[in-house]
Amino acid sequence: MNPCPCGAYPDMNRCHCTRSAIDRYLGRISQALLDRLDICVETAPLTYEELTSSAENESSAVIRARVCEAWEVQKARFEGSGIYFNSQIPADRLKDACGIGPKEERYLRGLYQQAGLTARAYHKLLRVARTIADLSHKKNVDTGHLSEAFCYRSFDRKYWERR
Repeated sequence: MNPCPCGAYPDMNRCHCTRSAIDRYLGRISQALLDRLDICVETAPLTYEELTSSAENESSAVIRARVCEAWEVQKARFEGSGIYFNSQIPADRLKDACGIGPKEERYLRGLYQQAGLTARAYHKLLRVARTIADLSHKKNVDTGHLSEAFCYRSFDRKYWERR
């Protein structure tokens, strides 16, 4: 979704919306709805140079192979349990599935308290961190995975924090 009616905010050189129009537009999206999204990130527009660059990028086939490997890890982890993907891990099994240690527990506590996460957002953060760890071929979730997962939730905080 766009963060304003014209779609250009926060680029104030291109955005012609008033602050009140932006606030009204964002006010239509509730925190409860945002909490139901696993990943919510902001992307910057490409510069002309980036768009026309001949630099090598990771191909879709390579990315797909990595995702398929992560799926296989998840299938093996949950074999026979009726769970097929990290997004389906019940809240009461999340910490075990993530291999959370004392260091990660302290980090999570800080994120939860400082960011004012809801229970739903907390559990989604753990599920996304588990997936990031799987994509990195790591058995346990570490603070780097948690930090990255938290960054994927920063978009809602940026625009809806004032509400």
